Amino acid sequence: MPVRHRVVALAPPDTSIFELAVACEVFGIDRSDLGVPWYRFRVASVGDRPVPTSTPGIVIDTPHGPESLRWADTVVVAPGDDRACPPAVLDELRRAHRRGARVLSLCSGAFVLARAGLLEGRRATTHWMHAADLAAEHPGVDLDPDVLYVEDGNVLTSAGTAASVDLCLHVVRSDFGAEIANAVARRMVVPPHRDGGQAQFIDHALPPPAPDLFSETLSWLQANLHEQLTVEDLAHRAAMSPRTFARRFRAATGTTPLQWILHQRVLLAQRMLESTDEPVERIAERCGFGSAATLRQHFQRVVRTSPQAYRRTFGRAAVS
Repeated sequence: MPVRHRVVALAPPDTSIFELAVACEVFGIDRSDLGVPWYRFRVASVGDRPVPTSTPGIVIDTPHGPESLRWADTVVVAPGDDRACPPAVLDELRRAHRRGARVLSLCSGAFVLARAGLLEGRRATTHWMHAADLAAEHPGVDLDPDVLYVEDGNVLTSAGTAASVDLCLHVVRSDFGAEIANAVARRMVVPPHRDGGQAQFIDHALPPPAPDLFSETLSWLQANLHEQLTVEDLAHRAAMSPRTFARRFRAATGTTPLQWILHQRVLLAQRMLESTDEPVERIAERCGFGSAATLRQHFQRVVRTSPQAYRRTFGRAAVS
């Protein structure tokens, strides 16, 4: 059996239970029944134990301290009191990063990474409520406060609360492929994929659309990704003008109709590469890309690898 990837969630004092629980849920529950060597997982304190949380009366008792970062292949920093992280903990983070460990921050955990110098000159995000403070305290960070999560090399940062779920599932998708990430999402009863570039929050300059405004259109799109689709076609199905449709679609989803379709097509291509032996040319047709060359172009941009390399890693032959 392959060596299992080791994940340590670092819990500073006053840690937020929700974000820490997200890491525990995604990485800490044994999901080897999905057919892959699941993660080994620990929660570590920054020093004194037990760890107080942001919820009065709840503490976290863990046998592991910051030395566990030397064991980790991935470090997840939960939000908490970043100033309570002693210099020795920041040194451990730097050492982990230098030896190639992947380092994630959830929500305001980005302050800990910034204090360790791991965000200097990097693109990053955090919860929009904390963005101004992070920018003021660490002006060398290329901060984007409008997105759900950012991946810059082996340093990844997320916005608040639910965006932590998105980032952790993105990591699972990177490690095991879209089908496994979707299976975990289904068990958690959350959407299987929200792109990192999606807006953190929706600007409701218009009255908020009804929750089911696009449900019928989106369901139709999911079943017809092979079709050559235009905004005009979609607007007609939703009984709107193209301009109104595009504006309301962005307000409701945080992205444009064509970008939404593109990402759904790439996700479908991932699933087909994982679960079928169909040639890339046929997958391109069935996903609506028209040609293998167009599929390769968009797949490389979104997944950062080629369809052939993705299939070698996550296809049926790779996991059989």
